[in-house]
Amino acid sequence: MRYGLFSDIHGNLEALQAVTAALNEENVDIFWCLGDIVGYGANPNECLEQVWDTTSDVIAGNHDFAAVGKVDLTYFNRNAAEAALWTMQNLSRAGSSYLSNLPFVLRNGEVMAVHATPSEPGKWGYILSLSIAEMEFGALPADVTVCFVGHTHDPVIFYSDDEDYGVVPGMQCNLIPGLRYIINVGSVGQPRDGDPRAAYCVYDSDTSLVEIKRVVYDVDEAQKKIRKAGLPEFLATRLAFGQ
Repeated sequence: MRYGLFSDIHGNLEALQAVTAALNEENVDIFWCLGDIVGYGANPNECLEQVWDTTSDVIAGNHDFAAVGKVDLTYFNRNAAEAALWTMQNLSRAGSSYLSNLPFVLRNGEVMAVHATPSEPGKWGYILSLSIAEMEFGALPADVTVCFVGHTHDPVIFYSDDEDYGVVPGMQCNLIPGLRYIINVGSVGQPRDGDPRAAYCVYDSDTSLVEIKRVVYDVDEAQKKIRKAGLPEFLATRLAFGQ
């Protein structure tokens, strides 16, 4: 089974189109979207339609729920809150209904996905370090060997043998039997790891190969749309730097 995993689109249609095109070249069997389809970017409805055309396996992100009033905006910074309000005002009725009913978890045998953390997927915590990842490994169901996450916009592969914990160097690895993994697939529409290219992940459960990949997209066009929509300038500027 070949999984195509993508997360944190954030209303960036140009990035999503580039990732979808790249994944369609990967002979993927199943597509999983790990949430935050909307928020920050200027094309929430178009991104929703693109996701609907791609997969029904989708989980909720905090910005998805914020856009439908299910997350308190006082937890957001000013730019995020302003973008969430704009998204709420511009979201289609179908989009609002869809986002309101998204689940927190995807599961297929030994493979699991949440947007934020496996311990409390609806509380939107961040796995920002190995020490946090260590605690989150303890929250995985005993029969889960790999859990995919998003939320931080920073791709990384953590591993554990229940006694030792570490970070895989680089963006690909063959999963080793007996180890368990928490893998952040990065962000499609707003990378924050210093690489402005859109991120996505391919996991082949037959060969045990995981690859986090990048694809160039039209950053200028995404920026123009953000500015035309009157969203905060920072949301446009950051795209060029992957920050």
